[in-house]
Amino acid sequence: MNSVSHAGRVLVVDDDPTVAEVVARYLARDGHEVVCVADGLAALRKALDHPPDLVVLDLMLPGMDGLEVCRRLRRTSTVPIVMLTALGTETDRLVGLETGADDYVTKPFSPRELALRVRSVLRRARGTLVPTGPSGPLRDGDLVVDVSAHEAGLRGEHLALTSREFDLLAFLLRHPRQAFTRDELLERVWDWTFGDSSTVTVHVRRLREKIEDDPTTPRRIVTVWGVGYRYEPVDPEAAAGAGDGRS
Repeated sequence: MNSVSHAGRVLVVDDDPTVAEVVARYLARDGHEVVCVADGLAALRKALDHPPDLVVLDLMLPGMDGLEVCRRLRRTSTVPIVMLTALGTETDRLVGLETGADDYVTKPFSPRELALRVRSVLRRARGTLVPTGPSGPLRDGDLVVDVSAHEAGLRGEHLALTSREFDLLAFLLRHPRQAFTRDELLERVWDWTFGDSSTVTVHVRRLREKIEDDPTTPRRIVTVWGVGYRYEPVDPEAAAGAGDGRS
């Protein structure tokens, strides 16, 4: 599929003009409309005044750092965020994911890799991946995930999920009572054949905070000790109706 079909308006936030210029050039080649800003406050104003389709956000920024920008954006927006972090700062990456980033790329990075990550995150955020398995909404009791509409709800209320949270929840619902390792989830949900599996841990924690009555004692997304995670249906008939197709 032509990458231009997945093009969008991308806000690049980096105080290094050379990095911003290179990133903008590569993203423009993919057909994106790119706007660059150099500090956190300007990023917030720009994102609120003219909401982008995706934000590429450097962690280290003057005035207001990337974590605070991400935190404030998440109060009102589920816009996909790809965070740029320094090589080796695992704690910063995890905090970024906890704060609401959808993905991260470590510096120094390949601009082409970043462009591919942006394309992948945008495609998932728009729900344009071809779904497999059941075509109708996925249901488990009062939890509903409509893959076609890219919407989720709990007890009749809209769930504000980032694109990665949505993908992970839909995948688990499609495979009830099946245990997956973190590496398996990283490959089948993130499409990464390598990477930091703690990314999965953080997203599971975020999902639990949104769908579990008590995230400290989860009933739906349960930990399988020594393996990883499993979705345990609240509705006993959910497993039969969820299907078993790969996503």
